[in-house]
Amino acid sequence: MALTVPVRLGTAENTLIEQLNSVGAAAEAERITVAGLPTRRVESYHYTDLKMLLKAIPPLAQAANEASAPALRIAGAYQLMIANGVVQAASTAPAGVIVGKTAGGVLSTRDDVLVHLNGALAKESLTLTLENSVDPVIQIDRRIEGEAAHAADSVKIFVADGASAVILETFSGSDAAHVGNHGTYMALGKNAVVTHVTVDLSSRSAAHFASNEYHLADGAKLRTLVIHAGAGLSRTQVFPRYEGAGAHGDITGLNLVSDGQHADITMDALHAVPGTTSQPLFKSIARGRGKSVVQGKLVVARDAQKTDAKFMHQGLMLSDEAEILSKPELEIYADDVVCGHGSTCGKLDEDSMFYLESRGIPTAEAETMLVRGFLEELVDPIEDEALAEALHGIIDGWLLAGK
Repeated sequence: MALTVPVRLGTAENTLIEQLNSVGAAAEAERITVAGLPTRRVESYHYTDLKMLLKAIPPLAQAANEASAPALRIAGAYQLMIANGVVQAASTAPAGVIVGKTAGGVLSTRDDVLVHLNGALAKESLTLTLENSVDPVIQIDRRIEGEAAHAADSVKIFVADGASAVILETFSGSDAAHVGNHGTYMALGKNAVVTHVTVDLSSRSAAHFASNEYHLADGAKLRTLVIHAGAGLSRTQVFPRYEGAGAHGDITGLNLVSDGQHADITMDALHAVPGTTSQPLFKSIARGRGKSVVQGKLVVARDAQKTDAKFMHQGLMLSDEAEILSKPELEIYADDVVCGHGSTCGKLDEDSMFYLESRGIPTAEAETMLVRGFLEELVDPIEDEALAEALHGIIDGWLLAGK
């Protein structure tokens, strides 16, 4: 008879159990009690051992007394805000945009601790229905204010057939050791076209977790860009589901990590029907003792013939102590597909540096020019000029901070 060895729970796990029980989520509390937080033994968390990295959980967030200015402003954008897990009052929405809220979380159930915690702890969710194409950028400012707090929130977005939109989500707040757990569910109708950008600008003392779930109908086109540039510990999970013929996804992401930071982008994509395509592209830049993790899994279902999917991760190390970890995976059950994956990692090209320096360009400026060139293919496809300029500003700010 096999004996079950009890899991030794740490401070963070005991706090989570107390918080889950306090909101009536007994099943989720039991899950943490039995399994604890994921360790290296859990394949999808092999490089992001939450049991080791997440030492403490602050108290559950209370309603924010006041919210500071957005960490990123986009000229002309339609602004929405979630503060400490509470959906804030919105101004008049653009034509065809219906804003509302609903109780609880919105993510589909899956075997993932962050998804389970978000569903249990998110009190309410912002809902957006886009009935037609929207011209201004829709910016959802998600923030945690005040003293250190544990906050969960969710957003649910429906994009109608043939509609198009650019949606930006920013994550920030006060300079405290917050833990944020954010969920986004997005359904794209037939031939809908969406650009979805998420930017973590949390304080270095914070832990930022996000799960982005996408469902694409026939002919839908999705471009995403995840940028980690703030929190000391961050992980964004991306779950695209290509469920309609002709659906296409350009799933992209960028980890910018400095000394002491750990950033993780993990994608688990499903091509469920024939004739879908995707080109996931992720990049990492690490300096000091920063650690970047990129995991990408492409699953092609048995009936998903004619799938064309290629995953790529490119890393750039700016110091000898930096770490860039990559784990691409293919899980293919169909027999008529074009799929592949690749991963590269290196330092700045010495010949290119010599060329620029030989023409009188200072070393620091030459490095910046090469890094910008390395990242152009992530930002260039963003057609909204104000948003693209703001993203370049974030990258430039990160580069300057290391000089």
